[in-house]
Amino acid sequence: MREPTAAAELTDRLWQAVVDGDEHGAADIVHAAVADGVAEETLLLDVIAPVQARVGSEWAADRITVAQEHAATAINERVIASLAHRRPARERRLPHRGRVTVSCIDGEWHAFPARLVAEVLHLRGWRVDYLGAQTPTPHLVAHLHHTGPDAVLLSGSIPTHLPAAHAAVTACQALGVRVLVGGLAFGADGRYARALGADRWAADARGAAEVLASGLPRSRPAAIRQVADDLPHLADQEYTMVVRSRSELVRQTLTGLETRFPAVRGYDDVQRERTAEDLTHIVDFLATALYVDDPELFTSFLTWTAGILEARHVTARSVLAALDVLVGQLREFPRAVGLIEAGGAALRGRPTVLSPTSAPAHD
Repeated sequence: MREPTAAAELTDRLWQAVVDGDEHGAADIVHAAVADGVAEETLLLDVIAPVQARVGSEWAADRITVAQEHAATAINERVIASLAHRRPARERRLPHRGRVTVSCIDGEWHAFPARLVAEVLHLRGWRVDYLGAQTPTPHLVAHLHHTGPDAVLLSGSIPTHLPAAHAAVTACQALGVRVLVGGLAFGADGRYARALGADRWAADARGAAEVLASGLPRSRPAAIRQVADDLPHLADQEYTMVVRSRSELVRQTLTGLETRFPAVRGYDDVQRERTAEDLTHIVDFLATALYVDDPELFTSFLTWTAGILEARHVTARSVLAALDVLVGQLREFPRAVGLIEAGGAALRGRPTVLSPTSAPAHD
């Protein structure tokens, strides 16, 4: 048997195949690595996962298109499937640890991290029900009723889905099923997992496997907690009012930009549509920051958005102008105004460099 190829070299080779759209070449690279003795978990987490992360960062830097990013992701997903399907029957492990459900939260279409978790848990001896992207909470709950898993693992990449994640966490716990969450949506340190009352948080697939191995005992079914039980600051209704007025806030901000940022007047229909999408993201992240009462969530999104715009040769001053218009509409909401002002200060103080984070812009 040849010496196993270093993960870094495999990552470089896989990246080139993926970015070239060479699905068969990508599959050949990982299959040859398995034959050379590279562990499947190493390939999943130390080769394929870094390639997928690079796909996101290259898109953010405007060095690959949205179509290339989608194609690369699809290739990586099929490569993962090919690894699982090519495993010889004699080497397939029968589940011996228990049964778990792995799913994305309602509204979350970025299923790649959840797929990695599902595959790693399977390799470590768990029976895994992988539900994929965008699982509505009622259907998730029905599945748990039917299967009775030892735990449910919920994945989220976009912070604006945290309110939906909160509903899923409390609904699963009401059945007596422990909930382990992970993904960029929950914060790099898991702060939002704790705020929403999840039983545990894991930073990555290996961490999730370790948490499960340490034991997550089932609890007795309990009454569903109310949102305010975990997040008492929501009593001020600012989050609710921003969500309800979302469309009007976007419309009025777009109109206000024509005065504060005259270049908008010359936008064609496509440019106006893209600007409205950006404004919608800003309002959604503002609402989510109100939900979890964390200025950093909103600020980090704004600085990332500014970097995305600058990579596409759009001045970040347009974001500041939009924030000024939003403040004028939300003066009766002190928490919202405080979040916007903190975000504006961060934008004014940032260096003009790309700062990738968790959320997509036009994707």
